Amino acid sequence: LKLFVDTMSVVTLFVSASTSAVKAERRFQKGDTIEHIKSKLELVVGVPAGSQRLHLRGADGKDICILDGVDVLLGAYPVEDFLTLFVENTDSTAVVGEFEDVSKVEKFELSKDEYESRQDTVRAFKERMKMGRFNPEFEEKKAAKLKEEEELISTMKVGDRCEVTTSSGTHRGEVKYLGNTKFKEGKWVGIQLDEPFGKHNGTVKGHAYFSCGDKYGLFLKPASVRVGEFPEEDLDLDSDFEL
Repeated sequence: LKLFVDTMSVVTLFVSASTSAVKAERRFQKGDTIEHIKSKLELVVGVPAGSQRLHLRGADGKDICILDGVDVLLGAYPVEDFLTLFVENTDSTAVVGEFEDVSKVEKFELSKDEYESRQDTVRAFKERMKMGRFNPEFEEKKAAKLKEEEELISTMKVGDRCEVTTSSGTHRGEVKYLGNTKFKEGKWVGIQLDEPFGKHNGTVKGHAYFSCGDKYGLFLKPASVRVGEFPEEDLDLDSDFEL
């Protein structure tokens, strides 16, 4: 009698552990050995492979079987999609959640002067490679862009009708705010759309720039806004029902 083992399929399992609050969803090859799977799980749950006992559990949380083989293939067990692979930590000295409380981790801190004096930091690398703000052209381009935005925004005023194009299409609305914001540098145009295709109600990250209905508010750069005679469109929702 030959036992057929499915080694080609992939199975999706939920992963949890006895010594951590980890709850993850992972895909496994049925052709992988239990030893190989344990090495993968070590990175997920933080339990050393040698201290793992794997339980295959059903939706009711009860054990179906123990995956106790080493060279045995996962496909040799009754694994199915969306069962749970529970990792029991057999190390009696392990503490539940010992790696999850970051307040217990000693932090390495540097003062601003110490950080800037070091040559092995991201800042030092950018400075050597003249990247970002360390590129002489960066500030020039930044200043030119700000000037362009100021010129564009000077042609607009609060109350202007406008038309904008976003990922959801072309929409019309009214200019409700012009100027700087706390959420990002540069000049921005706050718009109340005629339809709920926006992202907020005029308040962003707790700061109210203007007020409108939820999902009617939107901020765009001046170059993305066209002001002019853009009256509110009549949707005429009842016309389809008239003869």
